Amino acid sequence: MPSATDLRKGKVIIHHGVPHVVLEVMHRNQARQAGFVQTTLRNLQSGSSTTTKFRSNDNVEVLTTDTRKLEFSYVDVEGYHFLDTETFEDTVLNEQMIADAKKFMSEGNLYDILFVNERPVQIQLPSAVELRVTDAPAGIRGDTTGAALKPVTTETGLVVQTPLFVKTDDVIKVSTANGSYLGRV
Repeated sequence: MPSATDLRKGKVIIHHGVPHVVLEVMHRNQARQAGFVQTTLRNLQSGSSTTTKFRSNDNVEVLTTDTRKLEFSYVDVEGYHFLDTETFEDTVLNEQMIADAKKFMSEGNLYDILFVNERPVQIQLPSAVELRVTDAPAGIRGDTTGAALKPVTTETGLVVQTPLFVKTDDVIKVSTANGSYLGRV
């Protein structure tokens, strides 16, 4: 088994009998004491994050992972369906696995899906996505001492603050980190 010093960001390990993905790793040394590895782990079942310390000589169980680029097809009562464009295999993720990512997902786009031991466990969003505007009120002139913004609704139901010139049916680029407007495509 690998030791805790071999942990890297993105690895999936078993911690307290549950798979966790490693979000952050810091190797620490203290004067006259053994070093340790401080990690931030996300529980793949509950989604909660914790900070955990491992001694440098602790062993950890690292799971086999695979990231596949799948096309988002549709949603039904079973869950969110993704299609492998090479093998045409259908992969279904449930509501809990998708969580808040659904407001950034539009049909026909490719997304990275993390598989652990051949089972899908998590969707990994890109840093920005392109979404079509479905509702944009007319821009109102007036108080423009600062940046004049208006709320628009995208095809996924996400409401984004955009400049006044954005219209219905425009395609805009949105940050997946905070849902902010990045530009018009």
